[in-house]
Amino acid sequence: MIKIEEAVIVEGKYDKIKLSGFIDGLIITTEGFRVFKDKEKQALIRRLAETRGILILTDSDGAGFVIRNFLKGTVPQDKIRHAYIPDIFGKERRKDKPSKEGKLGVEGLSEEILRKAISASGVNCTVTEGLRQQEQSITKTDLFLFGLNGGENSSERRNRLKKELGLPEHLSSNSLLDVLNCLLTYEEFERICEGLFGEEKEEN
Repeated sequence: MIKIEEAVIVEGKYDKIKLSGFIDGLIITTEGFRVFKDKEKQALIRRLAETRGILILTDSDGAGFVIRNFLKGTVPQDKIRHAYIPDIFGKERRKDKPSKEGKLGVEGLSEEILRKAISASGVNCTVTEGLRQQEQSITKTDLFLFGLNGGENSSERRNRLKKELGLPEHLSSNSLLDVLNCLLTYEEFERICEGLFGEEKEEN
């Protein structure tokens, strides 16, 4: 595994799945061009850039560079690292035909190529042996105990927490957990939840 301090920004969920196989760190998707209109996602990326820096890893086609350049215009340059993948032509396994330019995207490249691109970007990374290190202080159990997961009103509670923290409404539960661990200590998380929901927690 590669442990990366910066938040990694990729285009889609398949890119995220690919990188999650060997990266220990926060991976955020732009959902393609959707980020252009998603002010909440833009705000989240800027916040992550300020707190830990970001690594942009988009496809090597024209669309990928449009997204990359858009992000460059929304975040201070000293908070960004860039990983560039080579032009390799082919087709991803899940697709019926190649992309418009015929180039493989992040999801279609080998781990070795992606590792080299990330290493060349200058991010703060270390290689860890074995399984992903469990360093997060906020867990799924904590989300459950505060009624943020697995309960009748969990969705409404998550939305209240996201609004309190200025996070995107459509952030999934798993992504929310990752982001919480990047932005808050457990003590801060607990204090905010107690303030929002009182001492009432979901019963087991």
